[in-house]
Amino acid sequence: MRHPRSVLATALGIGLAAALATPASAATAPVASPASAASTAAAAAGWAAYEKSGEDTRATEAFIQAIQKAVAEKRAANPDARVVTVNYSAAGAPSFRNQIARSTQVWNSTVTNVKLREGGSPSFTYREGNDPRGSYASTDGHGRGYIFLDYRQNQIYNSNRVTSHETGHVLGLRDNYSGPCSELMSGGGPGPSCQNDTPNSAERARVNQLWANG
Repeated sequence: MRHPRSVLATALGIGLAAALATPASAATAPVASPASAASTAAAAAGWAAYEKSGEDTRATEAFIQAIQKAVAEKRAANPDARVVTVNYSAAGAPSFRNQIARSTQVWNSTVTNVKLREGGSPSFTYREGNDPRGSYASTDGHGRGYIFLDYRQNQIYNSNRVTSHETGHVLGLRDNYSGPCSELMSGGGPGPSCQNDTPNSAERARVNQLWANG
């Protein structure tokens, strides 16, 4: 997944895709032929290579700094805030409406200092399409920006996990690809067999800490 390299820059998500796909079904992968299976393996290998690169490490550090700045500004502007509601729009990603609804349910049921709500005046949006870089979040890490959901990647990996993971970036979490499947922000690190779409206790605590007092 991708991290901001400026106030609203992109940081790579589960990884680099080796080829583009058409939106036959965002949630369901087609039956794979030997050739397509090889292409899928190549795509996963390409994402894994990026996730372990120095470029990704530098992007992660830039992401942390951007989050710290955004949190300080938000707290200064809202010193008495307790629970913050962040509005979003899913209009730009109609193929992923179920996954986005699931992600919203996951985060709203596991953290207490911030709530996600569709509608109103959105501070972040979801988009969909084909991108050789895969899915990613372009965000300041504190509720602003957009999430791009790549068709091919969502056919290879659990689509609910991809969506919840990218939403985690909007809430301030960074990638940790060396983590286990139980860690949502390990992203594609555990491989396509990982089905978990829920943050663990440490991730929930981190989001609550970042959004404490607004």
